[in-house]
Amino acid sequence: MRPIIEFCTNNMHFDTDIVMEKLESNPDYDVVEYGCLTNCGQCYLMPYAMVDGEIVTAQSADELYDVIVAKIKEAEAWDDLDLD
Repeated sequence: MRPIIEFCTNNMHFDTDIVMEKLESNPDYDVVEYGCLTNCGQCYLMPYAMVDGEIVTAQSADELYDVIVAKIKEAEAWDDLDLD
């Protein structure tokens, strides 16, 4: 299953737009940008995104990229276990 990664335009002041563009270059990911993800408190405090409906956060945009990729790999590992 292709992961869905969602970004809020209001969070772009943390440079999450750079993370989003980097992830968009991977054809195995579905990357979506919304005007608002209704997580305003989270959005105000730190870089964040949603990966398959789950919020992931980090202290910087670079770290957020790593957290997103790790979350995707974790989900893929669980998917692989389900197939066995």
